[in-house]
Amino acid sequence: MNDTTETSPAALLAEDAYDPIEERLRANVRTTIEALFEEELAALLGRMRYGRGDGDAAKGYRHGHRERQITGTFGTETVRVPRARIEDEEGKVREWRSKALPRYQRLTKKAEALIAAVYLAGTNTRRVKRALFGLFEGAVSKDVVSRAWRKVKVDWEAWCARSLAEEDIVRLILDGTVIRTRLDRKATNISVLAAIGVRRDGQKVLLSIRNMGGESTSAWRQFLDDLDARGLKRPEFVIVDGAPGLEAALVALWGEDLPIQRCTVHKHRNLLAHAPKHLHDELTADYRDMIYAGTAAEWPAAGFVDSRLS
Repeated sequence: MNDTTETSPAALLAEDAYDPIEERLRANVRTTIEALFEEELAALLGRMRYGRGDGDAAKGYRHGHRERQITGTFGTETVRVPRARIEDEEGKVREWRSKALPRYQRLTKKAEALIAAVYLAGTNTRRVKRALFGLFEGAVSKDVVSRAWRKVKVDWEAWCARSLAEEDIVRLILDGTVIRTRLDRKATNISVLAAIGVRRDGQKVLLSIRNMGGESTSAWRQFLDDLDARGLKRPEFVIVDGAPGLEAALVALWGEDLPIQRCTVHKHRNLLAHAPKHLHDELTADYRDMIYAGTAAEWPAAGFVDSRLS
């Protein structure tokens, strides 16, 4: 019997797997990337290549190109990046660096995210290499996978530790959920806690998401203490999922006078869970009217839900 566990990924690609669409796209990738660099430098210098500008003093000058290799979802390409000497605000002349392709970057952000996602799905570096062989045309080794994951991990740790002191959060939404994932080749459930802030202008921003092992009072208190230590100010209003441990932790941190409301979505789900299925549509319509009513008197179906379920 043949052992196929180490079959080369190339053997899985049929000889007639030529795709004219893919080939045409890949052929134009290098030209597109190089045009991006030229446009970026031209915008800084105020003139295109070989151009004379508009009469203003030159901000710098070009001096050739250098080759850089970059791997993306399009495969690996060697591109020519323009070189230039630029005068900064202090009058010092320095080498121009492209913001589109920072120094030492070898993978595009999309490629890094794809590699990290496959790795987090529960596989190892060698299997990621085999799984993505066709997409990256064999350019992704296990070392590349390891470097991409380390970068993502560093970025994640920096995001988790970032300061929240400058965030103008007026509303705070707290919820716990269970995520199904694979750890050590076994499917398992992970309980995570999440915090979403609502800025004064109405924009929502994810503040934190952490695996705390459950939704107990102590777990929520550690989660909230982390937000507080990173500078999050006391919000004007908090929306919770109804977990008793969460409300107790909030009171312990920000006092009993903190306005707390249970999430209306959670209320709605619990309502439907205790109601006959033939009443779901009717209960949903009345529940929506109740939520958006200004006062209890404005809701004509007051007492409907209780009477239906009694």
